[in-house]
Amino acid sequence: ETPGDFLKSICGRPVVVKLNSGVDYRGILACLDGYMNIAMEQTEEYVNGQLKNKYGIAFILGNDVLYVSPSKRTLADRA
Repeated sequence: ETPGDFLKSICGRPVVVKLNSGVDYRGILACLDGYMNIAMEQTEEYVNGQLKNKYGIAFILGNDVLYVSPSKRTLADRA
């Protein structure tokens, strides 16, 4: 499995996106492109482990992304 195959397989699922700055975005991976630009839905922003903001939709530039990881949390956990 290639990294591209992996990323396609997690579209529509909960993910954690870690930025180079250390900020985490948690939400549903809507889509991404070859430059790792990411669109997310139901997005929550965490700074130092603390919830800071909630966004309906967020767009993250690929240059800022450190990693993308599937999340073990479900949407029910977020309610």
